Amino acid sequence: MHHPTITRKGFLRRLCAGAPTLLFFPHLNTTAFRQDKEPLGRKLVHEFVLQAHRDLDKVKAMLEETPALLHAAWDWGGGDFEVALGAASHVGHRELAEYLLGQGARMNLFTAAMLGNLNLVKAITGPYPKQLFTKGPHGLSLMHHARKGGEHALAVVDWLEAQGVKE
Repeated sequence: MHHPTITRKGFLRRLCAGAPTLLFFPHLNTTAFRQDKEPLGRKLVHEFVLQAHRDLDKVKAMLEETPALLHAAWDWGGGDFEVALGAASHVGHRELAEYLLGQGARMNLFTAAMLGNLNLVKAITGPYPKQLFTKGPHGLSLMHHARKGGEHALAVVDWLEAQGVKE
């Protein structure tokens, strides 16, 4: 297969041809996503995610002081990232999860299972059935999250069992 050699003139022509794209569609320029804000401190994010496993009052206070924590993720290592909503969900802290969702946290499949939202679980897994077997924070299963939902999530547990999902 013959690969044409790119000349300086050809390179400049292609470069200039692409420039209007960045002018008229600035959202395609990745630098447009950068913000002039400092990253949140590692200790702060770690503390927030830890508290989201157990302490609603502490989470409220921290979020009031630093709203950007709502979407902050802690890296436990090995690709195990966890946000506060994930923490509340895998321990079954319903009130904390609902508070975070009320503040604008991003809903996810694991939280829907823990909260007993069978319609949402079905809506996500219907077109993407492999989602039934994906793992959440700490490698915990969808079934684990549903069981943590207690009586509110019994319909989800039953449905997951019928789909062949195990712990």
